[in-house]
Amino acid sequence: MPDRGGGPTGPRIRVGRPSRRVRTLLMTLGVLAALAMLFVMFAGFWTDWLWYRSVHYSSVFTTTLGTKIGLFAVFGLLMAAAVGFNIWLAHRLRPPLSAMSAEQQSLDRYRMSIAPYKKWVLLAVTALVGLVAGASAAGQWRTWLQWVNGVSFHQKDPQFHKDISFYTFDLPWYRFLLSFGFAAAVLSLIAAALVHYLYGGLRLTSPGHRATAAATGHLSVLLGLFVALKAVAYWLDRYGLAVKSSGLRSADGWTGLRYVDANAYLPAKTILFIIALICAVLFFATLWRRTWQLPVIGFGLMVLSAILIGGLYPAIVQKFQVSPNEQTKEAPYIAKNIKATRAAYGIDDTKVDDRYPGKSDAGGKDKNRLREMANSTASLRLLDPNIVSPAFQQERQDRGYYQFPSTLDVDRYTVQGKEQDTVIGLRELNIKGIPERNWINDHFKYTHGYGAVTAKGTSVPKGGGPDFQSDATLGSYEPRVYYGEKTTQYSIVGGPQKEIDKPGDEGKESFGYDGKGGVALSNPVNRAAYAVAFGEPKILYSGAIGKGSKILYNRTPKERVEAVAPWLTIDGDAYPAVVNHRIQWIVDAYTTTNGYPYASRTTLGDTTTDSLTTGQRAVVAQQNQVNYIRNSVKATVDAYDGTVKLYQWDTEDPVLKTWMKAFPGTVKPKGEISTDLKAHLRYPQDLFKVQRELLARYHVTDPAAFYTGSQRWQVPDDPTNKGNAVPPYYLSMRMPDQKDQTFSLTTTFTPKNRPNLGAFMAVDADAKSDGYGRIRILEPKGAVWGPEQAQSNFNSNSDVASLIRLLKGGDSEVEYGNLLTVPLDGGFLYVEPVYVRGARANYPLLRKVLVNYGEKIAFRDTLGEALDEVFGKQQGETGKQPPDTSRPSTANPTVKQAVKDAQDAWAAGQKALEQKDLEAYGKAQKSLKDALDRLAKAEEEAEKKADGKPAGKQDEGKRTDG
Repeated sequence: MPDRGGGPTGPRIRVGRPSRRVRTLLMTLGVLAALAMLFVMFAGFWTDWLWYRSVHYSSVFTTTLGTKIGLFAVFGLLMAAAVGFNIWLAHRLRPPLSAMSAEQQSLDRYRMSIAPYKKWVLLAVTALVGLVAGASAAGQWRTWLQWVNGVSFHQKDPQFHKDISFYTFDLPWYRFLLSFGFAAAVLSLIAAALVHYLYGGLRLTSPGHRATAAATGHLSVLLGLFVALKAVAYWLDRYGLAVKSSGLRSADGWTGLRYVDANAYLPAKTILFIIALICAVLFFATLWRRTWQLPVIGFGLMVLSAILIGGLYPAIVQKFQVSPNEQTKEAPYIAKNIKATRAAYGIDDTKVDDRYPGKSDAGGKDKNRLREMANSTASLRLLDPNIVSPAFQQERQDRGYYQFPSTLDVDRYTVQGKEQDTVIGLRELNIKGIPERNWINDHFKYTHGYGAVTAKGTSVPKGGGPDFQSDATLGSYEPRVYYGEKTTQYSIVGGPQKEIDKPGDEGKESFGYDGKGGVALSNPVNRAAYAVAFGEPKILYSGAIGKGSKILYNRTPKERVEAVAPWLTIDGDAYPAVVNHRIQWIVDAYTTTNGYPYASRTTLGDTTTDSLTTGQRAVVAQQNQVNYIRNSVKATVDAYDGTVKLYQWDTEDPVLKTWMKAFPGTVKPKGEISTDLKAHLRYPQDLFKVQRELLARYHVTDPAAFYTGSQRWQVPDDPTNKGNAVPPYYLSMRMPDQKDQTFSLTTTFTPKNRPNLGAFMAVDADAKSDGYGRIRILEPKGAVWGPEQAQSNFNSNSDVASLIRLLKGGDSEVEYGNLLTVPLDGGFLYVEPVYVRGARANYPLLRKVLVNYGEKIAFRDTLGEALDEVFGKQQGETGKQPPDTSRPSTANPTVKQAVKDAQDAWAAGQKALEQKDLEAYGKAQKSLKDALDRLAKAEEEAEKKADGKPAGKQDEGKRTDG
């Protein structure tokens, strides 16, 4: 034994094999570690299976998993077999040992070290390449399912006259097979060359032949296979030109063949295909000739041809034939691109009215008629859902553990027999607002939100807050919200621990969940799996979990729809509606493809971004670059039990039909959409934003005009949020060719790099309407103020500017609402609500309304007053009026004094305005506000006293006008 001490007399440490006990312990620990890793993998698989089974979409899980496993196994084995066979063949074809050279002597050490482990090395290499190839192939499960289930578009491309399905479903799969073949050929070639070199079949420095005949034949065949695959690639590249993105010198990038593609690249690809086939035959011929001379010459010819025919020749055609007369040469191909793009994005039936005057002289017409037309043309929505969320939070939050989304939704509800635009939000759970944060409270007690809150979109009380509607508007419904946009944590319900049910029930804790949603935790295996999956050991042993306990997770509507339909692209805005006595989240979903020939591509992430887009409202895209999109599916998610339903909406979409074949039974027929649900379906915002981005260019159908770009539009910036595109707005309105108002989605355009209005676009967004989805565009003849100009003119108007400064007095903040644009009698009416967030109020209140029509601007307290001023009515009709202080008769002296103070303050304010005394006007407005606040408070106390209830708190749902 070597000396382990400091010298010959030092202590010696005996080193031997570990004891049997140590070996047993190590082996046990290894087995336990392996079992733990396996259980972690099993936990992820098992919890996924349980979740899909709980939502009744287990077929999606099994089909997806089965497809991935199948692709992994088949292509993993093929790659392993290809590489392993060539390693084995190269070893079998090794030459006998010859006189040792310096090169062979250095390699002999490696041969000797590998010799005892040759089988294991072979297995390791083939397993590694098989795993990598299998994992790559498993990621192509969508491509495989589309190829094997693809249905016809019944439309052919204009160049090769193949059905569109060839490009969308077949070509991607062929390209994957080709890339797999290239990878197999290259890896086999590298592996075989290394083995031949290691065993002397190839020599780099030794004298004599550089390669044995066997090595030459083997490697030549592999090279021949590679070149043959290159020939196939050249042939497929011919069809790839139809879906290739490119650009014109004077126009934006587009997809499809150009002149140089059809007249240079296309014949070049055909010639290169033939040359590559000949070159492949020359490589295969080395099996008999045993020389590299001819294949090397052929390969050099192929490379030279690729440079000259595939690169230089098209450049010459572009330079000397196309560039001198590009517009004429490209015109036929631009026409094909325009037609295909308009069809792929569903904008081919768009109606553009370029005869709309754009201006109307309000002063020279019947004032009463114009005023009536303003009322009948649109239900002008003053309540901006993007601003009033803090008011909902303040007035209807009820408890700190509830919250509303930062951006509310616009829907339609029937009130007293009349359908009206309504702003709606759900009172969802706010986990951060729980009074005492702990595991039991977070996951067992505070589990759900409670109730929907609605407000009229077209009217605002005098206090400036939302005109909240009573619960009777929605009828009786299940108010509990277990699934929502803000509900991201898991909850465990239905067991021994009772939940906080609704506001005021904190001491009762009596509610037990009885919905169908959730995964049962009664099974200890399930509990252990979820303990691992969520990294929470308490799930395994907590006494709070017992018989009937269920775990709820994946609780946001978009998350659930994406999980059950992973082949859909999800709209960024899921919105709630009360349908058949249940709160249902409605989610729009799209089928997309990137392989529609000649159709220009768009980037969903960029196209759907505007000034209101947040991470929560962003589109969930399966592929970001697309050139075909359809709103083919309408989905619902039950807010109580999480039930997900998918309904076929576009019955003609071949992409949806393909996925319905791949996942039978997952999408319900369109006929199963109930009347109540259909009343709340609407045209989706993200699709509209994609279409408007395309229509900014593709409203032009003349190739020459498209080439010059002279008629291009652009989506303007939001005038109140610079640097971000203006969002589209929902409102009920009537276009000039329509008889009645319809729920619509609207937007504006400006000419490229100019601020004036280029066009106004609206789509019929009401799913009940026969014209649903019809896009109309008004293109004004003359120069009309664009949104940014209208906002600028508002701000620069002297009277408006003075009042804005007054509104900003003290610590108040002014917030501009949605700038609505409505076509009216040949012109355009702009309406913008103005909110003020006071120093003592933490939410905005509507204080003024800006209106512009033609050259006239009004800035008044109400929409009616502003419209009256714009259309020239006399003040004696419905002009300036003192505040409405009429109240139920009361002998309360406080009320009398408050009424008198309010009237005096209003009179003082009007006098100050006439004298242009802004300081006095500001004081008068403050006095008026104080008087109205005192009046509202006194009346509230009187009403409560009359009802026998304590003052200071109103019944839920009761609205005040203060």
